[in-house]
Amino acid sequence: MGLVTGILTLPFAPVRGIGWVLDKVVRTAEDEFYDPAPVQEGLVQLERARNEGRIGEEEFARREEELLHRLEEIRAYQLQRGGQSGL
Repeated sequence: MGLVTGILTLPFAPVRGIGWVLDKVVRTAEDEFYDPAPVQEGLVQLERARNEGRIGEEEFARREEELLHRLEEIRAYQLQRGGQSGL
């Protein structure tokens, strides 16, 4: 960006700054939403509950299927995002 362009676009600097902040907030929210660690922990807790007899086999199977489906969504998102960023 040249000096003249920099001076002419200076009034838009706050807008660019807000856009940058919003981008960071969205990326952070996506990183948290697509983090596989809580889902994996949920699978461990579910297995523990079944082993301790706190839930039955039908409930275990239903909840395990939900968690595994969520892991598939997360992995698909990560593959898509990795492909877009050139990784």
